[in-house]
Amino acid sequence: MKSHYELLGVAASASADEIKLAFRHEIAKYHPDKVHHLGREFQEIAAVRSAELTQAYKTLMDPAARAEHDAGLASRGGTPFAPPPSGAAEPMTPPSTPAARTPEPEPERAPSPQGGEPFARDRAGVTDLVRKAAVIRFRQAVQAEFGHCDEAPVQGFEFACAPSKGRFFGKIPPRLLARFVENVDAAAVADAAALASRVRRDDRRDICVFVMGPAVASVTELAHAVAEERRRPAPGGMKLVLIPINTRSWLAHIPHDAPPAVKALMTRLKQGS
Repeated sequence: MKSHYELLGVAASASADEIKLAFRHEIAKYHPDKVHHLGREFQEIAAVRSAELTQAYKTLMDPAARAEHDAGLASRGGTPFAPPPSGAAEPMTPPSTPAARTPEPEPERAPSPQGGEPFARDRAGVTDLVRKAAVIRFRQAVQAEFGHCDEAPVQGFEFACAPSKGRFFGKIPPRLLARFVENVDAAAVADAAALASRVRRDDRRDICVFVMGPAVASVTELAHAVAEERRRPAPGGMKLVLIPINTRSWLAHIPHDAPPAVKALMTRLKQGS
């Protein structure tokens, strides 16, 4: 479990002003205005993180509570969080204000919207939450459609499972693999197909690969990429189905010969149930 210093990204020796600035920078990532369009799963994750950050801020801004937190950290053998090396860009204050019911430090000057290390960290944090929310929604849809599904880690994929055979009256459903990328384009489709081709097969299941992300290339580019991969012989003679998905709208490029169960899964995924 992260200490309050780690949650805010400050050193154990951080001053009140440094803690205040770090809190504003971190809490802005999960402001309701930034997550309301990303779905219930993302909003729930953002709400939990906002609560954690708020608690960390309140604790470290209260001298007595901070001393108690430091004592507990020391008793558990915790080590102070190391700040970024000297010379690194200083934290930037986001332009948005903290979410409702959170402490409101004095206004700070808004940063430039240009790049820089803090801006990159902010974007990386949001992308990670989008990924987690997308995987949660995908997993819930799979469980709702297929029932029990044996998950097993597969390198390069955030989700991998083999649905139970019992629900399909003897017909073996495909193995499901889901990979999250920032940009779903031809390169991402090719990479996912290459990773899926290395999956060890211990049965005669086909493989259905879902390549999902918030930015998606044109339909023409994706259609050509999928067609190109379909021309490659699949290892073991098993069928490889590739489905690009836009996680903002949950629209997907579904091959006409995709298994009916997979088409039903995509309908459920888009409906959010």
